[in-house]
This record gives sequence, structure tokens and C-alpha cells, in this order.
Amino acid sequence: MSSPAERSAGTIYQQIQASPEFRAYRSRLRRYVFPMTAIFLAWYLAYVGLASYAPDFMSIRVVGTITVGLLVGLGQFVSTFLITTLYVRFAEREIDGPTTELRARVEQAEVRA
Repeated sequence: MSSPAERSAGTIYQQIQASPEFRAYRSRLRRYVFPMTAIFLAWYLAYVGLASYAPDFMSIRVVGTITVGLLVGLGQFVSTFLITTLYVRFAEREIDGPTTELRARVEQAEVRA
């Protein structure tokens, strides 16, 4: 059974959410996710905008039947894979360790309860 002090501080999840470790973790994650999302959306909207408002530009042939539009469209797939690869590296380096520590705290609290 938890002590009165632990009960007054909220559930283990609320305690962890209020902890400095969790705030640092969340901040680190946001500093990566928000800029990457903005870059991805800007790139996607540029593609849609070019396809909608600059069809002559997008239809310029680069080599044979390969057009600028095709290259920009393929660039969408390449950028998605690049962002995913960068995120996996970031997560392994910055996220996995703190996540493991926070999960261990939750599991210890559940065992005590």
C-alpha cells in the first residue's frame, strides 16, 4: 500500500509527468519532432503547390521522360525515409535510455502497490 505522502502526490504517472527527468525527456523529443514535422510539411506543401500552380515547371524534362515533377515526387519518398532514419538514430541516442528509466520507475511503483 502506498503511503499518504505518495497518495497526495498523485498516481505514479502523475508523479513521473511532474518530474524534471520527464520534462527534460519531453523537451528533447519536442526539439526534434516539431522542426522535423515543419520541414516535412513545408516540403510536402511545396510539392503540392508546384504541382498545382507551376505545371509548366513540373513538366520540364530532365532526362528522357523524367520530369522535374517526377523527381520532386520521388524526393518525397526519399525525404520520408531520411526523416525516419534520422529519427531512429535520434531515438537510440536520446530517447531510449530515459524511456527505460521512466518505465522502470513505473514498474517499481506497481510492484510496491
